[in-house]
Amino acid sequence: MLRIATWQIVAIFAMVAAAALLIVPSFLGPAAVASLERSLPSWIPARPITLGLDLQGGAHLLMEVDKNQLIKGQVEQLRDDVRAKMREAKIPLTGGVGVQPRGVVVRIADPSERAKALELLQSLNQPVGGVLAGSGERTLSIADSDSAIRLSLTDAAINDKVRRAVGQSIEVLNRRLNASGTKETNVQRQGSDRVLIEVPGLQDTTELKKLVGATAKLTFRLVADASDPPSEVETLKQSQGGDIQVEKQVMVSGEDLTDAQPGFDSRSGEPDVSFRFNLRGGQRFGQVTSQNVGRPFAIVLDNVVISAPRILGPITGGSGQITGNFTVPEADRLAVLLRSGALPAKLTTVEERTVGPGLGQDSIDAGKRAALVGGLLVAVYMLATYGVFGVFADLALFVHILFIFASMVLIGATLTLPGIAGIVFTIGMAVDSNVLIYERIREENHMGRSVISSLEAGYQRAFATIIDSNVTMFVAAAILYLFGSGAVRGFAVSLGLGILTSIVTAVTMTRMMIALWYRRNRPQKLPI
Repeated sequence: MLRIATWQIVAIFAMVAAAALLIVPSFLGPAAVASLERSLPSWIPARPITLGLDLQGGAHLLMEVDKNQLIKGQVEQLRDDVRAKMREAKIPLTGGVGVQPRGVVVRIADPSERAKALELLQSLNQPVGGVLAGSGERTLSIADSDSAIRLSLTDAAINDKVRRAVGQSIEVLNRRLNASGTKETNVQRQGSDRVLIEVPGLQDTTELKKLVGATAKLTFRLVADASDPPSEVETLKQSQGGDIQVEKQVMVSGEDLTDAQPGFDSRSGEPDVSFRFNLRGGQRFGQVTSQNVGRPFAIVLDNVVISAPRILGPITGGSGQITGNFTVPEADRLAVLLRSGALPAKLTTVEERTVGPGLGQDSIDAGKRAALVGGLLVAVYMLATYGVFGVFADLALFVHILFIFASMVLIGATLTLPGIAGIVFTIGMAVDSNVLIYERIREENHMGRSVISSLEAGYQRAFATIIDSNVTMFVAAAILYLFGSGAVRGFAVSLGLGILTSIVTAVTMTRMMIALWYRRNRPQKLPI
C-alpha cells in the first residue's frame, strides 16, 4: 500500500495541474479567452465552462407540430400519386380525384376499370415506417363501394408521419440556429409532437421566432392558364399584394436546392437570393423552362408567391435568382432558411418565456453559497473526526471538485442549476469513501495490527465496498441521463462525473498523501 512509485506521484500532480489549467479560462473575460485560444494549440481546449439557460438567462420556446397541416400534405401527395397511377393506366375518371379530410375518393363508373384501378392502387399501400419496420401496419385503408374507391390514411401512418416530422424539425432547427451564429442551443423532442428550444444568453426572441416559425417550403409552379381545369388550379396570395392563380402541380421542389446565398441584383441593385439546384433539380428546372417559354413561372415560399417572372428562355445552368423587394436582413434570413432546408410542417408556439441574466446570476450565487457551505461543513467534520487524515480527505475533496469542472470543460458539458446541485451532492459522496477507508483502518488497528498493517488492510478491504457503492450510484446516474431530459440530464452529468472523480481522489490521492506522510514521520500509533 505504501509503495508509491515516483512516476505515479508525478502523474497525479500532472493531472491536478492540467485540471487547473482547463478551468482557468472560466475566470477570464471574453477577450482574454479569445487571445488564449489563438496562442494555444488547437488540441488544447481553451474555453470557459458553458452555462445553461438557468444560469446565464436566455429564451425558452416550446413549439408544436401542426398535425392538421401534415395530414393535409399527405392527402395532397396521395391525390397526386392516385392521379399519376390513373393517368399511366389510362383509366377514365368520373369527376376527377376527390379530396376528403383524411383521404381521397376515386369515382370510376365502369366496374372492370374500377377493379383494374383497385389493383393498381394497392401498390400505394405501404408498410408504416418502411418495409424494414416490421410492425405489420399499413399506411392506407382502401375500400371499394358505390362506384368509388376510397383511400384513407390510417392512424398509424399519421402518427408515424408526426414522429418523423418532429425528428426532421429538430435537425432543420439545429442547422438554422447554428447558421445564424447562435451557440449552445438546445433543441430536443418534448412528447410526441412538440419541440423544446432553449437558447442561453438570448433575451430578444423576435428574430428567433422568425427563424423557427417559417416553414421555408419553396416550390416552383406554373401560373395557371385559362384552359386549365378548375380542379388543377389554386389561388395564392402575392407578397406584393393581391392574388394569383397557379397550378397545383409542383414543377420543381425546393428540396433539390443545394445552396442559397444573399446578394444584389446586377440590374436593379436590390437585395436578392441566388440559388443552385442539385443534378436532379437542375435537369428538371431546365426541362420545365424549355417546355414553357413565354409562360409566367411562380416562385412560391410558404404558399405565398414572392415572384412570378416570365420564362424568356431555357434555364439549363441549374441556378437562378429570387427577387421580391427584400431588405438586406430579409435576404440573409431567406438564404439561411433555404440552405438549412424546409420544415416538414408549421411549428406553433405553445409556451414562451425568457430568463433574465439577473435571475441567472442569483442562481449562480445561490449555488456557490450552497457548495461553499456544504464543502466547509464536510471539511470541518472530517478534520474534527480524523485529524491529519481529515486534512488529506479535505485536500482530496478540493481536487475532486477541480476535476469535475475540468471534465465538464473537456467534454463540453453545460453547467446548469441542477448540475450545481449534483456537484454539491457529490461533495458528501466523495468523503464517504474516505470514511469507509478510515473506519476500516481504525477497526484493524483496534484489533491489534501495526500501523502499516492497519493502513494496508484499510485500503484493501474497503476498496471493494467503495467500488460497489459507486457503481450502483453511477448506474442510477446513467439511467437518469438516458431517460431524462433537460434539467434531469444536467444533474445526471455532474453526478456521473463526480462519482468517477471521487474514486480517483478518495482512493488514489489520499493513499499517496498517507504514504508520503508515513515515510516522513514513521508514526508508532495512528492519529485516528
